[in-house]
Amino acid sequence: MLTNMDCSWIAMWNVLLILLVLLSSWVSCGIASVSYDHKAIIVNGQRKILISGSIHYPRSIPEMWPDLIQKAKEGGVDVIQTYVFWNGHESEEGKYYFEGRYDLVKFIKVVQEAGLYVHLRIGPYACAEWNFGGFPVWLKYVPGISFRTDNEPFKAAMQKFTTKIVDMMKSERLYQSQGGPIILSQIENEYGPMEWELGEPGKAYSEWAAKMAVDLGTGVPWIMCKQDDVPDPIINTCNGFYCDYFLPNKANKPKMWTEAWTAWFTEFGGPVPYRPAEDMAFAVARFIQTGGSFVNYYMYHGGTNFGRTAGGPFIATSYDYDAPLDEFGLLRQPKWGHLKDLHRAIKLCEPALVSADPTVTPLGNYQEARIFKSESGACAAFLANYNQHSFAKVAFGNMHYNLPPWSISILPDCKNTVYNTARVGAQSVQMKMSPVIRGFSWQSYNEDAALHEDNTYTVGLLEQINTTRDVSDYLWYMTE
Repeated sequence: MLTNMDCSWIAMWNVLLILLVLLSSWVSCGIASVSYDHKAIIVNGQRKILISGSIHYPRSIPEMWPDLIQKAKEGGVDVIQTYVFWNGHESEEGKYYFEGRYDLVKFIKVVQEAGLYVHLRIGPYACAEWNFGGFPVWLKYVPGISFRTDNEPFKAAMQKFTTKIVDMMKSERLYQSQGGPIILSQIENEYGPMEWELGEPGKAYSEWAAKMAVDLGTGVPWIMCKQDDVPDPIINTCNGFYCDYFLPNKANKPKMWTEAWTAWFTEFGGPVPYRPAEDMAFAVARFIQTGGSFVNYYMYHGGTNFGRTAGGPFIATSYDYDAPLDEFGLLRQPKWGHLKDLHRAIKLCEPALVSADPTVTPLGNYQEARIFKSESGACAAFLANYNQHSFAKVAFGNMHYNLPPWSISILPDCKNTVYNTARVGAQSVQMKMSPVIRGFSWQSYNEDAALHEDNTYTVGLLEQINTTRDVSDYLWYMTE
């Protein structure tokens, strides 16, 4: 005969069994939580050192996406980062376009199929050397609007588009909290300098944007880049050529580098930008050895500014950026291979990197060791020589190491060097362009010179965008 207490215990065990079954089902469906602490982004309870690469979906054609993403994966990339380009998706107010090069969902699903994560930078201001910074031109003519400040017409338009993108991602179950690949999102973009210039209206807008984003309930962390005073729980991040000096604004946030510039954009009439693979690797290793846990290459594949998408004065059609994958999607050696070797070395150190803060030991006037040791016994060391001109022989752990100038050696077991940023093992490749006789043809586009609707007479030049509404690069003037 069962007592009331026995029945209570049976009921309790039944409830626990149901919860365990639900939890098992939840995990088996690939659904994971994403959070963070001071060490790293945490995916499903596990801290991760994440290597990311920027690939902007409209700067290549959909047929290229699988190959680009696979090459990024083979290069040791964990995350694909992209902006969302508002004016490509809503060139006319209320009329949305998500096809061809602007098929955002398809792009993210290609990343998912490759087994990589996504960092979705919704903005919706992008900059990115993109026409109008990604803003649709019609936005300029909304009555009473003032961009990127505490302005109700702008905030209403921004919230509407941001919500549109988030809802689209949710409906396709693309957030990691739903089993999808998106583990991070970004609101706004490099807003710090503008907030400082605007003062209180800028600060109020920043706080509004952060709250608006968090309230959308994506289940993944949000970041704001190049902005020191971001409101909690938003993570502030660094953009630049070097970010080892950077610290987040709260001790409970991870140290993240959202734009590690692989070079720079190309301008008509200017030199083609170039950044040596050795210096790129040195910058990344230096960031990791100072506690960094997320690095994104801007760009990993730069691609092409098709049509009239290039923004700013004299920005070239090519957005190559001296990236590890060149404009055409080919491996840029030795940069791609040298960084691949770096990523492998960093991953070998991951158990120690995510478990402890580094201790610093001087090894000379311009040399030091940074050592990570976990309670489980994992040990990793980074030996740095900051002298830009001379080799250094240093003693560390009863062994001697030769460090080239301006370099970092990585020791995943605190003993054996598996990588040095200045020693390039990847083979250099010289690309040669050959003429193709057949298979290509020229296309021409005709643009009629239409008269201004009110036959305006003017003394001096008209404001270009106000007159053309950005449907043409050309504004014809006739004299009498």
